[in-house]
Amino acid sequence: MKIKFTLKKLHLKETFSIAYGNYDHRNALLVELSHQKCKGYGECVAIDYYQINLSDFVLKLKEIQREIEGHNIIHPKDFFAFLVGLNLHPFLLSALDCAYWDLFGKLENKSFIELNKIPSNDLVESSITISVASIEEQIKKIRQSEWNKFKVKCKGLDKMQVEKLLQLNKNIALDSNASFTDEDCSWLQKNNEIQKFSYLEQPRPINNYKVLQKEGFANWMADEDCQDIDSLEELIPYYKSINIKLMKCGGLTPALEMIKKARELNYKIMIGCMTESTVGISAGCLLAGLGDYADLDGATLISNDYATGNFVENGKITLSGKPGLGIDLK
Repeated sequence: MKIKFTLKKLHLKETFSIAYGNYDHRNALLVELSHQKCKGYGECVAIDYYQINLSDFVLKLKEIQREIEGHNIIHPKDFFAFLVGLNLHPFLLSALDCAYWDLFGKLENKSFIELNKIPSNDLVESSITISVASIEEQIKKIRQSEWNKFKVKCKGLDKMQVEKLLQLNKNIALDSNASFTDEDCSWLQKNNEIQKFSYLEQPRPINNYKVLQKEGFANWMADEDCQDIDSLEELIPYYKSINIKLMKCGGLTPALEMIKKARELNYKIMIGCMTESTVGISAGCLLAGLGDYADLDGATLISNDYATGNFVENGKITLSGKPGLGIDLK
């Protein structure tokens, strides 16, 4: 097995504004694993509020390259156990895990769906993200969009914004990126109208969730508070829903285990994403049959996608059915 890794720059179609800041690009790391004539791909991106430094990841890959290349082709779950022993950051672990699933499936001529017996019919629709902006601009984008589901970013609680969004009679979720106060959360979860929002994501900074009441009107969804499977038990009294992102939890292998446990604990599940190319989005799309919500618009937001595979168009998730994760580079 051979490994290659390349730094990429993903250009956004327009400036992406969230509570953490404004962005016109994301830096990405593309990982390629190859064996015989097959190539598998995985990806991770630099997110500043996760303090990701891709240069550190490149150094780490150079350090472990010989170990990876000397490894035999085994089942991806066994290969993941090997990767865990290398003490990798979850983002880098995810890129390698996804690349290996892609490679393994191509070598076996079987899709990830087939290998894991995942439902692939009647997939939930994905939302598209509406950046932080004036409420007038946000409403304009929603009305002009061909998508049916929307995740509206906000910076702090504006009750007028909430009222106007509810009046649209659209499928809308709110994502404050941890910018709500305790008082904001109390008001929201006591307000009967708030249950019209499909969910309210990551209202408070990490580990500040004790104000949340699972039984209130708000469908609170954990994002940064829910990093991996070990987070689930602690969050039960506070969150009804969780956002599973492959980079957060370390890839497809741990995501499958996390979904299984989350179901046992009666969480609603969203399959989410960062700003990613089709390499990353293809992997996330394959889990859509296991989720209640999907937010897989990452590749839709960029102008220089460098891959083909599973994709989302106007919210509809389309699976290629190809072996592995179905990824090819353009």
